[in-house]
Amino acid sequence: MDELPRCRLADWADVDRWADRLAELIRAQGEPPEVLVGVTRGGWVPTRLLSDRLGTRRVVSLRIQHWGVTATPSGAAEVTEELSGPVQGYRALIVDDIADTGESLHLAQERVARAGARSVATAACLYITHSRLIPTYFAEEIDRNRWVWIVFPWNYWEDLRTLVQRTGAPTPERAAALLNERSGVRFPVADIDRVFPAPGTT
Repeated sequence: MDELPRCRLADWADVDRWADRLAELIRAQGEPPEVLVGVTRGGWVPTRLLSDRLGTRRVVSLRIQHWGVTATPSGAAEVTEELSGPVQGYRALIVDDIADTGESLHLAQERVARAGARSVATAACLYITHSRLIPTYFAEEIDRNRWVWIVFPWNYWEDLRTLVQRTGAPTPERAAALLNERSGVRFPVADIDRVFPAPGTT
């Protein structure tokens, strides 16, 4: 069995609260951003929620993938799809779900600045204090010593599949017991059964 991280299951009420807080902080600074840059995939939902709250209709994406070990406080990041639209001359706000290592936001900030944005700010729902980059705006701060794997609603099934595979358990019931014991989250057995590897697969 691979190491299982401690987890925190976020729900849509958390997401709404974070989006409201970010919008409040951004509006308090005066002029709203003219373009939102969603770091995909994790930042896409928060970006759309901020677009709605701030009235910023121009939204582009920038895809960044991590090549390190999933669900650890470290890992390398790489831009795999460039900006989907121009940002030159605009006040830009880069949005991601979490500033964990800070690599994604750092890379995004470099790309957007290089693309000619007039100003570049960053926002994240969550900021872990070991991040190399402190977002301009964040809704919640988590101390580095209390790091956990945040399971967001938009990647629940993907994360659950990864966690179940890490247990190496022979049955969904055993996987549920191990996750409850090691991760601190009680995932429904029915959900685990839905993502449980078929015999002969890894």
